[in-house]
Amino acid sequence: MPTAQTLIDVCGESPDLLCRWIFDLTGSEVAADLAIVVSKLIRIVLILVVAWVVNRTVRHAIDRTVKGWLAARDREREAALSSEPAEGPFASLKALTAARARKRAQRAERARQRAETLGALLRSAASLVIYSIAAMMALSEFGVDLGPLIASAGIVGVALGFGAQSLVRDFLSGIFMLVEDQFGVGDIVDVGEAAGVVEEVKLRTTKIRDVNGTLWHIPNGEIRRVANKSQEWARAVLDIEVSYDTDLGHASEVIKRVADEVWEEQIPEATILEEPEIWGVEELGASGIAIRLVVKVDPSEQWATARVLRRRIKDAFDAEGIEIPFPQRVVWLRTEQD
Repeated sequence: MPTAQTLIDVCGESPDLLCRWIFDLTGSEVAADLAIVVSKLIRIVLILVVAWVVNRTVRHAIDRTVKGWLAARDREREAALSSEPAEGPFASLKALTAARARKRAQRAERARQRAETLGALLRSAASLVIYSIAAMMALSEFGVDLGPLIASAGIVGVALGFGAQSLVRDFLSGIFMLVEDQFGVGDIVDVGEAAGVVEEVKLRTTKIRDVNGTLWHIPNGEIRRVANKSQEWARAVLDIEVSYDTDLGHASEVIKRVADEVWEEQIPEATILEEPEIWGVEELGASGIAIRLVVKVDPSEQWATARVLRRRIKDAFDAEGIEIPFPQRVVWLRTEQD
């Protein structure tokens, strides 16, 4: 029968059950050492199995949350797409409803893409954290001192942080952009050096197509501020010039009448949301007087609405005999006598 001191010498001060049982049964130090190795392997396998189960559980919870969000977005998208324009006296109103429904569908699709990206990011982060903890626990089973290892990893992390700080900044900025929903695919934005339609949003870069067709690849960390011109609603601002001898009251009435007609028509691609407003005389220019017209429109429709209004105001001015000014100069001719 092995003594307690011999058991401590072979299996350590805190012998596990397997080593104790093997050593009591065989009395062999080799078998006891083998039992120790087998015991550590079993514990490592258990750690990995538990980590796998925890990872699967966390990923399942994340997937379930994201799928619930996506299901809501899909229902909104299907309901929006099911709205179609009808014939009849209210066809324009039905067309407007369908156009707005399609825009809601686009917003729902954008939310769906954002949810998928955030879900993938959360799943990857959860797996990284869980398996990193499991790896450290497995190393500790072999007696590896984790203190120097963690310190070395910290030093390497700091070095990588300084060396790749721009890359880290890009990823962090991309995460905050997705979480805060600053902009998405299809939005018209101005980020300083580039302005145009957002074609793709990734964690590191954003792609923007400008009016000339140029595709800009912008690191998210370089985006200091974003002017989103297509969220919630927009405003078309028109400064319409008339000549100095024009009756300003009459000109304002004509502009207001034209804007109200466009508002009542509810053109799908130029949808005015509220009653147009005449803000009055904006500028006394070198050639004429500018009267400011402002209209609140659907997102991204301010340019199309402004084009429709300009064309109709020009036609109305021609019909009313209101002159649109052109550059004028006063020339004095002086003759000198001897």
